[in-house]
Amino acid sequence: MTLMSKMKLITAAIVSASAVMASQAVMAYEAGDVFVRGGVAQTDTGSGNGDVGGADLNVQSARGFTFGAGYLFSDQFGVELNSSEKFEHDLNTTPGGSAGSVDRLPVNLLVNYYPMGGLDSKVQPYVGLGLNYTRFSGEPTGLSIDESYGVIGQAGVDLAVTNNIMLNGYVSYADVNADINSGGATIGEVDIEPVTIGGGITYRF
Repeated sequence: MTLMSKMKLITAAIVSASAVMASQAVMAYEAGDVFVRGGVAQTDTGSGNGDVGGADLNVQSARGFTFGAGYLFSDQFGVELNSSEKFEHDLNTTPGGSAGSVDRLPVNLLVNYYPMGGLDSKVQPYVGLGLNYTRFSGEPTGLSIDESYGVIGQAGVDLAVTNNIMLNGYVSYADVNADINSGGATIGEVDIEPVTIGGGITYRF
């Protein structure tokens, strides 16, 4: 079973457990609410992730801890700023094989829509759209990767355990594209579209 399959099973288990735990709890998102989130996520980078020095580049999937905070400026709309620890991705080239690793730090600013905002419900789904900033570090010796700016979209759900504590699950998609440089010259690019599946806890103030 692949890591991605395992993460999907874990996420499904979290959602199922959340539904049981939330069976007696209801909540309503309202204007002025502030929340924080924390959890763990698996990011799948797919294949065909660019090129370097004439060789095809493959950026391996990774997992890490995530965190964020948000504010609702109306019952149904709010902003969210989230990030994570650095995701460490192994790199492979074809031809060439293993090419070391690189750290990827994403920072996302999104506007979220809560269709059930203002209504008492055990389940509070949301969708969001915004800007992704990605910074790379720890590149293989002699290489540097530029910063990336792109779009990000997400969909998620909060399941009430109490009026303030929720179990959270989400999936996001981002567009990440950056030049790879060596000796002051561009020798390739990283072109990935990471799909991230995560779960954790949301606490509403």
